[in-house]
Amino acid sequence: MTRPTNDTFLRALLKEPTDRTPVWLMRQAGRYLPEYCETRRRAGSFLQLCKNPSLACEVTLQPLARYDLDAAILFSDILTVPDAMGLGLYFEEGEGPRFERPLREEWVIRDLAVPEPYDHLRYVTDGVAEIRRALANSVPLIGFAGSPFTLTCYMIEGASSSEFRHVKTMLYTRPDLLHRILAVTAEAVTAYLNAQIESGAQAVMIFDSWGGALSAAAYREFSLPYMQRIVANLIREHDGERVPSIVFTKGGGLWLESIADIGCDGIGLDWTIDIGEARRRVGERVALQGNLDPAVLFAPPESIAAETKRVLDSFGPGSTGHVFNLGHGISQHTPPESVDVLVRTVHEYSKKS
Repeated sequence: MTRPTNDTFLRALLKEPTDRTPVWLMRQAGRYLPEYCETRRRAGSFLQLCKNPSLACEVTLQPLARYDLDAAILFSDILTVPDAMGLGLYFEEGEGPRFERPLREEWVIRDLAVPEPYDHLRYVTDGVAEIRRALANSVPLIGFAGSPFTLTCYMIEGASSSEFRHVKTMLYTRPDLLHRILAVTAEAVTAYLNAQIESGAQAVMIFDSWGGALSAAAYREFSLPYMQRIVANLIREHDGERVPSIVFTKGGGLWLESIADIGCDGIGLDWTIDIGEARRRVGERVALQGNLDPAVLFAPPESIAAETKRVLDSFGPGSTGHVFNLGHGISQHTPPESVDVLVRTVHEYSKKS
């Protein structure tokens, strides 16, 4: 199978020459778009939207109809995996995701099992296949999953957390139980991402949203090695093409060299680190993705353009090895026209550079 007509994103991740810096945005299909809100209303709920392959395809394509983006990302949620493990995912209005049965008892943790992706998560693999058909080989499709540690945080806490009291209590008092959850989850995420690749995803990303909440020693024991295990067991080539992987640890700027050593093709950066410094630290080992502060998109067009150029200038001459993105997901309050300014600035300025 040939690469997409616009393969700039894939070439940048693989550190091949590009004529401009590619751009896509985390959470690019979301509540800042009125068309997304309408589709979500028709679906009935966020979870029903995720579990309907046709509607998931519809919202995946919505930002590409508005903006000249260089990649599509599967519309789904990182918590589909623990939901498939039987923890009972639901969403409380205004409070985010929750689990009916968080992992607190040792016997439950010992019985935790890897779900079969083509069975328990068939709606995701069907969605990937439908999106690939709809894209008609125009731009690449990115698949994704949460990191084992991030998923484990939700699975133990039962919801989002700022303190991670239950997780960190287990980490320091029963690390064996935490490692058990992480090992099963790593196996589940590997199978899940490989199923997405087999269904049509042309690159995959691991979101380690809570890795930055760990100490340096804990990160190297409880987060990084499990992501390394996943990367090592991913399908590296499908339909005759390389399938690159990206690892994103929010707050992970302290550990860039260690992340670069796990075998991924790209590292996602949040906005707290200068991308030029990151490039100097990792050298030619990996591509870099990022890293504009999402709050910049609340500013006037001239400020958005200036801050976008600042990131491009910091990365340095040439666009090879750089995928432009935000340092985290788009806020639901972002004006849609601000995204157009960002995308046009990346393409026009990087091409001139």
